[in-house]
Amino acid sequence: MIYNSIISDLDEKLEALERENNDSLYKSEAGITYTEISIKKLQKLVIEQGFITLNAEIHFFKHIKPQVFSKLIYYVKLINIESKRPRSRSKSQINYLNNHIDKLQIYFNDNLEFYHYYRRGATFLDEQYFVRGKADLRLHSESFHFFTDEQFSTSQDSTVATIMAYDMLIVYLQQEIEKLENNVETMIPKSMHKQSNLFWTGSKTDLIELIYALHSSGVVNSGTVDIKELASVCEQLFNIELGNYYHTFIEIRSRKCNSTKFLDRLKESLINRIKILDE
Repeated sequence: MIYNSIISDLDEKLEALERENNDSLYKSEAGITYTEISIKKLQKLVIEQGFITLNAEIHFFKHIKPQVFSKLIYYVKLINIESKRPRSRSKSQINYLNNHIDKLQIYFNDNLEFYHYYRRGATFLDEQYFVRGKADLRLHSESFHFFTDEQFSTSQDSTVATIMAYDMLIVYLQQEIEKLENNVETMIPKSMHKQSNLFWTGSKTDLIELIYALHSSGVVNSGTVDIKELASVCEQLFNIELGNYYHTFIEIRSRKCNSTKFLDRLKESLINRIKILDE
């Protein structure tokens, strides 16, 4: 599907951006540019081609558009937070970041009914929430002018995107607080201090998917290992800096078509190898 192609292309660009630069303001500015381009592509397709069925329209506005729109909201909020972040002692920064977490939580409380509807995977109000032209069109205050087109907006697609974006922001802010509490001033790749000759040549997202699969299966230390410890070991072993892997896992969770595509590819590769050896 062409929608998935647009999303995959965006994910690749954002992943490269996260991997190649540690400047949060630069990443935010570039991320905004990439996501705006992707959303305009989706908007053009929707307006020109429409949807074959009502279910296709619901799926797009409940799952597809929010995947991209959430990233735009995330980067817009992030650049605002980081540009005003205190450059003084750690305690002031921690208070500042905690204050923003509280503000983000207020949004969830203010939209609690819909938040629970979305979180539990309910569908009985989908035609009201995710079909265009319904009453009570409610756009998030941070929407941009080219998203307010009624041909490209529904009652709640922006609310879904905001929930996803705020989830990512809270994870980011919590990680920044943790760094400050541990007096970690810079993110130096652990690989620079390790002797391993192995290098991960797949994508960072693929490795994170594998790490979470190992953690979820309970096959390391009988399931008692912490995800941070497991990720750290993989970083050292494969000479890679995973960065904000919590954030990446949220994006993996948001995949609606195939949330385990790397694991599926591993399985397929192994099956093909066995078949070749058995011939």
